[in-house]
Amino acid sequence: MWKDHRVIRAAKSDSRLANNNLPADIQKLRCHACYEALRFSPKIEAMGKLLVDRMRSYGPYIALHLRYEKDMLSFSGCTHDLSPAEAEELKMIRENTSYWKVKNIDPKEQRAKGYCPLTPKEVGIFLNALGYPSNTPIYVAAGDIYGGESHMSDLQLRYPLLMRKETLASSKELEPFVHHASQMAALDYIVSVESDVFISSYSGNMARAVEGHRRFLGHRRTISPDRKSLVRLFDKLEKGTMQEGNNLASRIIELHKRRQGSARKRKGPISGTRGMDRFRSEESFYVNPLPDCIDEDIEFVYRKLTSAKLALAEATSYLYVFLLVLHEKLCNLLVAF
Repeated sequence: MWKDHRVIRAAKSDSRLANNNLPADIQKLRCHACYEALRFSPKIEAMGKLLVDRMRSYGPYIALHLRYEKDMLSFSGCTHDLSPAEAEELKMIRENTSYWKVKNIDPKEQRAKGYCPLTPKEVGIFLNALGYPSNTPIYVAAGDIYGGESHMSDLQLRYPLLMRKETLASSKELEPFVHHASQMAALDYIVSVESDVFISSYSGNMARAVEGHRRFLGHRRTISPDRKSLVRLFDKLEKGTMQEGNNLASRIIELHKRRQGSARKRKGPISGTRGMDRFRSEESFYVNPLPDCIDEDIEFVYRKLTSAKLALAEATSYLYVFLLVLHEKLCNLLVAF
């Protein structure tokens, strides 16, 4: 591959490296590789930019990674709001997929623990509670939504400006990509990274990669739903013990004050864990590359911080980064002496 294409393929290397306590030069190399050296092909970049420009024509937009496809639901065993026939279909898919090891899953337990993606209906309630008006343009980054319109109708009624690749571009424009799932996902990735707000209904690999990239680009607003807490509130709505309105909105806003992508240092492993458990318990480098990647040049952070164009929340994030980077550099100087 190197001889023919000047490319090295590192198989299964996406998450095999440790996240913390690596030499600084290794971490810097990861930063340069992930966010500067690696590029999509020119045709994907061009199509992605076209989609971003067309979304921007509607105004500031949300990119919603709506993880509600058949494979996701069958793998996770999540069946809330589905018909008995749909739940049975997903169960059969899971049982007949040999490389999925877990077969018997309690859907209610999965959902109560926050292991299920939010349904499209729940996403609509969530966005409304956060204060996003009904005319907010929303780009849906997803494959085929399970159940199609039957499960999207509530979200569509709340937010009519739901866009997808297929609504922003003609079939002729998308023809080079439609038979390549990874290329279609790459287009979603580009539009998601460039969005004004990014929200994912489930914290899968793509959502994590987008979050890390947006942090690298300046901690762009990235809202991570607290699914476990939200389920309790949504259940109260279904039981009629709570209504949509100010009370629900204030609860949801309070839950997500610190879940909007603001600057913070990457979380290390849980104390006392060992081996793979230790590795799995620490926050991934690709979700939060702070402080290794952000930013090598303290002057860059300073220029951002002193920019008159920054909103208060963004300025606060950069102030945190500035102080953190300054602290790291001072510590390194003390060690050197």
